[in-house]
Amino acid sequence: MFTVSVANESHIGYISDILSAIFEASKDKANSIVMRDPDYLASKMREGKAVIALTTGEVPAFAGFCYIESWEHEKYVANSGLIVKPEFRGMGLASRIKQQIFQVCRAKFPDACIFSITKSKAVIKMNTALGFRIVPYQELTTDPQFWKGCETCPYYSTLLANRFRQCECVGLLFRPGLSE
Repeated sequence: MFTVSVANESHIGYISDILSAIFEASKDKANSIVMRDPDYLASKMREGKAVIALTTGEVPAFAGFCYIESWEHEKYVANSGLIVKPEFRGMGLASRIKQQIFQVCRAKFPDACIFSITKSKAVIKMNTALGFRIVPYQELTTDPQFWKGCETCPYYSTLLANRFRQCECVGLLFRPGLSE
């Protein structure tokens, strides 16, 4: 029913669908997903640093997406922006996307720590199944550019008040060699 693959230039036409899905999901305070610039997502696709899920069939439709970012000279890599359209949830698609993006991270950045911050219990479960462990924020990247990305999150004031040491989201970390 779905194809899950590394995104590339041919997938740029799906960016408006991806952003619409992110926008709708961001309205729910139970989510911690943040908006991104369309050009930024296009660059992730061109660089092979994103995974896209499409429906199979005569005219494929957008079903899900995730991308990666690197920080501190590729010492840390973040899985970000995991989104599955509501009509495709509960079918195991998010797990397939998460597994694929994890493989991309490991291939492109084999020595990097991979991290994720989320409020989603489902994402926490998927990450722990891949070998991530829950950690305090102090074990995540200290790169201010990463934390700047949280500015559009409804909980950003909480993050600021706690001096970037804790928030509503859970920090998860995969350490190569230790988590395997």
